[in-house]
Parts: sequence; structure tokens; C-alpha cells
Amino acid sequence: MTNPYVPLLVMMGIAGVLALGGVGASAILGPKRYNRAKLEAYECGIEPTPHAIGGGRFPIKYYLVAMTFIIFDIEVVFLYPWAVSFAELATFGLVAMLAFLVLITVPFVYEWKRGGFEWD
Repeated sequence: MTNPYVPLLVMMGIAGVLALGGVGASAILGPKRYNRAKLEAYECGIEPTPHAIGGGRFPIKYYLVAMTFIIFDIEVVFLYPWAVSFAELATFGLVAMLAFLVLITVPFVYEWKRGGFEWD
């Protein structure tokens, strides 16, 4: 009998070899024509602006957008397996998911109160 994880490990090994091989091949075979424009930071097609000495401050909108993504991403990641195995989980699964949804609603309400859904 073979270990059921062997095919998974082989696939991960092949993926790693292909990824590292592609990066290595492009570093060796690719052209090396560096100029000033290529070495500058790219900011959506506009001229890069100098940053403040202390690193500057980001508006809270950046963090609220990230929090929104995390809230909905984590919620979906946990809801799919729960929906697939709902019959086997029975009442315990329902109570656990309701507790999870209540906990995930807290940052959602916080962001709503902070104005994270207003795109002015």
C-alpha cells in the first residue's frame, strides 16, 4: 500500500521545480537592459511621488477596504465547506456557524460605522 500523500507531494515537487525553473531561466536567458525608467517604482502610469521622511500616513480607507476583503473572503472560505457537509454537522454545525457569523458581523458593523462603504 502506498501513502495517499505521495501523489500530492509529487505534484508539489513538480510545481516547485517548474516555478523555480521558470524564474531561473528568465534570469539567465532574459535581456538585461536596465535603464532609469525600468528601475523606478511604477505608480499606475503617473510620475512617482517622493515619500515623506517618516514613511507618511495612509488614509483609513486603505485599511477599511482591506478589512472588507478579509471579512468577506474568510466568510466565504468557511461557508462553502459548511454548506457541503451541512447534513453531517447537524445542530452542532448550525450553532457553530451562527456563532461564526455573529463574530464576523462585528468588524462588518465597525467598518460600516467608520464609513468604509462610502466611496467619495
